[in-house]
Amino acid sequence: MLPRPGDVLHVTRAASVQFRRPLIFRVIKVHDWPTYQGWVWLEGYELDATGDAVSRRSIYVKHEGLRQLHIAEPRPHTVRTRRPVARTPVRVG
Repeated sequence: MLPRPGDVLHVTRAASVQFRRPLIFRVIKVHDWPTYQGWVWLEGYELDATGDAVSRRSIYVKHEGLRQLHIAEPRPHTVRTRRPVARTPVRVG
């Protein structure tokens, strides 16, 4: 299962050896860049203990090594009604 934008993940050494110190990561984008099978590039924010964004990062991880802490809620599709454009005559000349 691939992460989606809005998911909050716990990233540890199971995801990549570069994460000796685990981090909490909120996904903002899952890149479709070519990678090795089972690996993925993620764009997002490293979070502190209170859930505030500390820094923006791109990480390269094995998606099977990620643990989801919070799953993004699917947003309902909203249909906005368009207001008619007010057209007034224009004088030329």
